[in-house]
Amino acid sequence: MKQFGPTLEAIVVARPSPKKKPRQHLCCDKGYDYPELRRSAKRRGYIAHIKSRGQEEQERKKNPRFKARRWVVERTNRWHNLFRRLKIRYEVHAENYLGFVQFASAIICWRSAA
Repeated sequence: MKQFGPTLEAIVVARPSPKKKPRQHLCCDKGYDYPELRRSAKRRGYIAHIKSRGQEEQERKKNPRFKARRWVVERTNRWHNLFRRLKIRYEVHAENYLGFVQFASAIICWRSAA
C-alpha cells in the first residue's frame, strides 16, 4: 500500500495524457482496497478496478462454479516460484540471477507453446 504512488510514478514507459485520451484502466487485487489508494489512482487519471474484500467469496456463494480470476503478474510469479533456484536465491551476482530468470522464462514460454 505504501509503495502504490511511487510505483505509479516510476513507470518507465511514457503514458498518454489523461486530458487528451480517455482515462486508462488500472487493475489491482483486493490487497489495494483502500479509499486513499482509489483516490490516488483517480488523481493520477486512472480508472481503478479493485475488488472489494469479501467480494470473491460472495460471488463463490452465488455461483458454485465460480472460478477466481488471477492477474497475469501473480500467475507468472507462481510459475517462477516453481523453479527452486529462483525461489531460494543461491547466486551472489545479480547478472547470474538475471540469467536464470530469463532461462526460466524461456522454459515457461516453451512449455506453454507445446
